[in-house]
Amino acid sequence: MRDSKSKFHGYSRRDFMRTGLSVAGGLALPTAFASRAFAEDRPAIGTWPAGSSGDSVFIGITVPRTGAYALQGEDELKGYQLAVEHINEGHPLIKKISPKTKKGVLGKTVKFGVADSAAKPNDAVQAEQRFISENKAVLMTGSTSSAVAVALNKLAQREKVLYVAGISGSNDTTGKDCVRYGFRQCFYGETAANAIGPVLLKTFGKNKKAAFMTPDYTYGHTVTKSMNDFLSKNGGWTMVTNQVSPLGAPDFSSYLTNIANSGAEILINVNWGHDAVLSIQQAKQFGILPKMKLVVPYQVPFLAREVGADIMEGVYAATDFWWTLEDKYPLAKMFVEAFDKKYGYKPEWGAENAYMEFALWAEAVENAGSFYPPDVIKSYEAGRKIDSVVGEVYWRAADHQLVRPVIIVRGKKPSAMKNKEDFWEVTEILPGAPLMQKPDAFGCNLGGYT
Repeated sequence: MRDSKSKFHGYSRRDFMRTGLSVAGGLALPTAFASRAFAEDRPAIGTWPAGSSGDSVFIGITVPRTGAYALQGEDELKGYQLAVEHINEGHPLIKKISPKTKKGVLGKTVKFGVADSAAKPNDAVQAEQRFISENKAVLMTGSTSSAVAVALNKLAQREKVLYVAGISGSNDTTGKDCVRYGFRQCFYGETAANAIGPVLLKTFGKNKKAAFMTPDYTYGHTVTKSMNDFLSKNGGWTMVTNQVSPLGAPDFSSYLTNIANSGAEILINVNWGHDAVLSIQQAKQFGILPKMKLVVPYQVPFLAREVGADIMEGVYAATDFWWTLEDKYPLAKMFVEAFDKKYGYKPEWGAENAYMEFALWAEAVENAGSFYPPDVIKSYEAGRKIDSVVGEVYWRAADHQLVRPVIIVRGKKPSAMKNKEDFWEVTEILPGAPLMQKPDAFGCNLGGYT
């Protein structure tokens, strides 16, 4: 498949035919891997063993390259591309995260294809289905929209092909919509709320009136619920209005008019991507800011750059990563330097999240010693402590959520910025485990391995 929305990297029809022939000829001239697989008498599952019988394996990547989340999708894609490059060359950073990695994964070169999801679940599912059927993908990734992540979770479980979520902030991704074949490393609504909530109560006090701006899909609704639950239960805050808008809304005037008339003291903006940029810019134009204090509970990559440091000054946000963490974590320094050298800017957390998903997948496969999906899943579920760009992390077996810190940042004064990318000050680094709900609290039932 080659069309205007997708492209393959380092993968040709000849590669595909060679892979198919190696499978067909596997019994006559077995490779060591194929011999081991058939000796164990394991039935084929998903794209195994066809997808890993040659000298390379294929990953299907879907990110939004058009639409309201395109800027964040491109940043995410850069993280994936850098990770593949590092995995294939056996880069020292990958070896720090996955010590058993030499070059490639289990010695196999990693190749990938990219499709534009436009943050639409149907587009993402159709693209990944093609990657599975045409390229025997052993791994799927990408989302940026949690609606896409939930849809790809379902595809992964049905097709028995591993899926690692890209950016996905919905509680549902590893909650009620969790699956055995899906994994998420980034923070999400509940951990964001439990991390930033105490900061807001300390900064603004109790019994405040809050207006929420919520995108109308699973990410928006679950983040808003987690935020409101924490603030109302722990601080007596009242939600005086919740303005729900569609993804990609062209104008926020009517929603902001309602907010201006609500009597709110705090504006909690859960919008994401260009929707966050546009709604904040218009809130400034309407005179809502700085009359109301702005909070961004789930930080948007490039938000401060797009909106301007003057508007974001003093604004609190929860995030997955900020590049100045290089001063605290050696692996963060390695990542920031490598990314900046390749792309010419400091990585945002979408790129960091994407890079870590592939590095952690390599670690799981190397420790499984096989691409056989149930073995890889059980390797994830083993709960090993793994070094990462934000310190030691591990996977929670019950819901496939990574246990990792959440970072609280505050927008800097323009005069305090040390360079053009120094938008945020890291104020707190909070351990992940105390921020997380019990594994079954949001209805997670992973399902089977086969």
